[in-house]
Amino acid sequence: MSGAPRLHMDQEASNPPRRGLRKGLYLIPSAFTAANIGMGFFAVMASLRGFQLLAGTTPDLAGAATHFDNAGMAIGWAVLFDMLDGRIARMTKTTTEIGIQLDSIADVVTFGLAPAVLAYVWGYGASLTEGSDLHRLAWFISFLYLMCGAFRLARFNVQASRPRIIAEGTIKVDKKSFVGLPIPVAGGLIAAIVHFSPSPLLSYGPERGRIYAGLLMLLVGLLSLMMVSTLRFSSFKTVGTGSRSMRTIILVLAVGMLIFLYSQYVLLGIVIAYILHGLLSRVLGVFWRRSDPAEGKIEPNPIGRSSGS
Repeated sequence: MSGAPRLHMDQEASNPPRRGLRKGLYLIPSAFTAANIGMGFFAVMASLRGFQLLAGTTPDLAGAATHFDNAGMAIGWAVLFDMLDGRIARMTKTTTEIGIQLDSIADVVTFGLAPAVLAYVWGYGASLTEGSDLHRLAWFISFLYLMCGAFRLARFNVQASRPRIIAEGTIKVDKKSFVGLPIPVAGGLIAAIVHFSPSPLLSYGPERGRIYAGLLMLLVGLLSLMMVSTLRFSSFKTVGTGSRSMRTIILVLAVGMLIFLYSQYVLLGIVIAYILHGLLSRVLGVFWRRSDPAEGKIEPNPIGRSSGS
């Protein structure tokens, strides 16, 4: 009779440390999310500081370029933190609703507001005439980018919380792809361009500065449209989960070394390759779907004739 109460007391004594350890695991993804927000805040402040150095009769182009480069690198570090917090939460099974919402808010700040501000102060904000129609259009494009990014995150949260029901009555969740360009990729492209050439567009002269500003406005507008589109981009959530994950680790280490040595070129190339991969996959998918019905119409005819003979 006394053995059962003693066993029950031993179980109660061993439970609190486990619950405490479990609660501590929930803090790890949140710490990476906090680092994500911190990098976004730093990028905004560095962008504004660089914009201040461009004011006046003798702008400090070198000092402004340093601040813009720091802002771009901060957004790049935030992309890494954003990837780690989600993967760690899935590995430790510590995904929570508040964590998902906090991650979305962090992405709005870091990959929505910070790149929009950086594109404005580094690009068309200083190179275009203040108060002109083109300058107002540039201001609107940065705002459009921020709104499209926020809408992209809101749509993602709704789709994640309400999976689509297919005809058989089962829930279909697509874990291999994102609907619309992910906002970290869009913000990462702007940051990679600034990191590749941190000198503000004002340094290229009035004429070339306006041309480059127009191209940058076009790029930001295209990124905004791709974020709210129905294009599918790979999520890479299943990468490294198979039995051959060692190859993935070696590949990640190799890419990390290349980024450390040639960050200006490798980061820009990775982001452009990711976006082109999604666009080309959509184009090839359209042609593939068009060829399938044609093959389907040819196939039944011989079968029909053979069954009737």
